[in-house]
Amino acid sequence: MTSKPFGHKAYGSIPHLPTSRLGIGDHHCQEGMARIATLKTRDHLDQIIVQEKLDGSNVAVAKLKGQIIALNRAGYLAETSNFIQHHYFAQWVAKNRAFFDSILQEGERLCGEWLLLVHGTRYDLSGRSPFVAFDLFTPQQERLIYADFLKRFEQTEMALVPTVYVGPDAVSIEKALESIGEYGQYGAIDPVEGAIWRVERGDKVDFLVKYLKPDKVDGTYLPMVTGGPEVWNLEPTSLVL
Repeated sequence: MTSKPFGHKAYGSIPHLPTSRLGIGDHHCQEGMARIATLKTRDHLDQIIVQEKLDGSNVAVAKLKGQIIALNRAGYLAETSNFIQHHYFAQWVAKNRAFFDSILQEGERLCGEWLLLVHGTRYDLSGRSPFVAFDLFTPQQERLIYADFLKRFEQTEMALVPTVYVGPDAVSIEKALESIGEYGQYGAIDPVEGAIWRVERGDKVDFLVKYLKPDKVDGTYLPMVTGGPEVWNLEPTSLVL
């Protein structure tokens, strides 16, 4: 595999709330983080954003040296991945190069969920994009705050991760899941796997935490689990023709 264009991962790991189901390599967040996100914020400077946890492959579109490139989560070029879903992602990004060139500045990367291949949740993507954005990193490796993230894409057709709450109050796990609903807001056919909390303070993203339901199994539909063929939420060839 080739080197990483940015020299690091495209996206790091989000720590889990104390009662969240852990996967291999996952870890829980600090108790203080869980308290701020789900029980009580520190003061009026805290802003809480709760979003639906989508179940796909974490990928990114970046502008580097004037070129639009597709990356997998580890930070490698998607076209060099061992997984065919990332090759399709690279082709899709190439097809939409002009769009991404118009919205990304030099050194930025837009991270999102690539839902083309079914992992543990099936989606009806009829009329929906297989790429759903949730974070934009500046050349200084800082996340845009939620308000600036929305503003960047308000005049575009970019699909953004469903958001169910924005405000000054902490949101319990129960309330977050109730607001998202059993099947969420992005065409899930199977029950959604959980939620993500973004905690901002002033004009900075302070931290993120997430919760995964205990009964949700990772990669239920993946060939490495089933021993069968890939299951697609959308016919892959329809993306690049």
